[in-house]
Amino acid sequence: MEANIINSYTWQSGILEVSYILASVLFIIGLKKLSNPESARRGNLMAAFGMGLAIVATLLFHTKDGESIKNIPLILIAIALGTVVGWAIAVKVKMTAMPQLVSLFNGMGGAAAALISLMEFPHINPLLVSESGLLNGHVLAILLGLMIGSVSFAGSMVAFLKLDGRLGDIKAPWIRYINMILLVGLLGFIAFIMLSSGTPDDMLPMVYVMFAIALVYGVLFVMPIGGADMPVVISLLNSFTGVAAAMGGFLYNNQAMLTGGILVGSAGTILTVLMCNAMNRSLINVIVGAFGGGGAAGQEVGGAIKEISLSDAAVLLSYSQKVVIVPGYGLAVAQAQHLCHDLDKLLDSKGVEVKYAIHPVAGRMPGHMNVLLAEADVPYDKLIEMDDINPEMPNTDVVIVIGANDVVNPAAETDPSSPIYGMPIIKTHEAKNVIVMKRGMGKGYAAIENNLFFADRTRMLFGDAKETLQKLVGEVKSL
Repeated sequence: MEANIINSYTWQSGILEVSYILASVLFIIGLKKLSNPESARRGNLMAAFGMGLAIVATLLFHTKDGESIKNIPLILIAIALGTVVGWAIAVKVKMTAMPQLVSLFNGMGGAAAALISLMEFPHINPLLVSESGLLNGHVLAILLGLMIGSVSFAGSMVAFLKLDGRLGDIKAPWIRYINMILLVGLLGFIAFIMLSSGTPDDMLPMVYVMFAIALVYGVLFVMPIGGADMPVVISLLNSFTGVAAAMGGFLYNNQAMLTGGILVGSAGTILTVLMCNAMNRSLINVIVGAFGGGGAAGQEVGGAIKEISLSDAAVLLSYSQKVVIVPGYGLAVAQAQHLCHDLDKLLDSKGVEVKYAIHPVAGRMPGHMNVLLAEADVPYDKLIEMDDINPEMPNTDVVIVIGANDVVNPAAETDPSSPIYGMPIIKTHEAKNVIVMKRGMGKGYAAIENNLFFADRTRMLFGDAKETLQKLVGEVKSL
């Protein structure tokens, strides 16, 4: 009888390990394909299939002490509910609200990792406790998963509320010191629990206190950070969730969970660094700085605003040889991407070369503009990254800036006192003519005036981006 159990366990565990390895490979290939817009959809499906494979294999083949997983009907009901809710939210969400959705889903991952740690701590293997007290890698993985997952959950919820306009910034300097005290306290709790000679049951109240402190720290960690830095914070919290999930992979010796957590954690970290570089700022400066919420005002901007009529704009565009469109968050808010593509196709039919200049942090998150324009069927080869389009600017007849602000502000290159000084920008000011489409003279996230709007070669075309583009398309057609 015992031999049969051992053989069955070996056979089942073998299939489970192979399934986890296949799932891990699918995660890696899927992530690789996400780096290209043309293969991103396939990559997403492959990674999703890998996760599905890992779940199914766990339900069918995971055993412990010769027993299979119990309560499978309840697990399947939970999976079904989560699938329906997630699908419904994802289908209805607008592109402008995609950052909020990413933050919300990321928070759910952090919460799951924290709950795993809370459930596993009371069930620590007695053999581990008897050999070394609580000073072992298993306990460390539980406590790190609890702390990081809780911070990720609470911080992501605050980020969601801020991006959705339901919560403002709090710029009180004392929050920084409170955060440092809380962080030191959390690390102190981990050290105290692991060095304690008590049992897991004895330390359980301390774990709950640590959980509560981690939630408070997550809230206060994100609360002071300005709107312009929220994409960086979301990416950082995403990496936290990945690390917390990896801790779960260590706990369960689950290769798929471990690989997925490592991939999410490393990708989130790399993305965070890239965005900081794109804004010429350090991560510490993002966390403790005031960008997007009232930094230095920079130098006074002089000059007069010059407007352009729709008919004059249509003529200028129609008789150009090369036009570059710079999309920003205003384009996303107006949902004008389809009309933008209509203008693009219309100019193309007149022999005008049209390209799109994409800044790494345009919109609310990296890739926001790429996805938005892909939704309107803009060819991928027309989407040119900042470093590649900048050398072409002096030979560009017209640049159309639609809803972008700080990412085209020349102050980043010319004004050392500006809070965005040193930030790489799309050098629209080097083009022969610039048309800026805006609702009004509102400032960008950095809360400073844009020198570009006052330049001699710049003309303002005020109005809602969608309505203005619709009228502009009509004017171009009439020529």
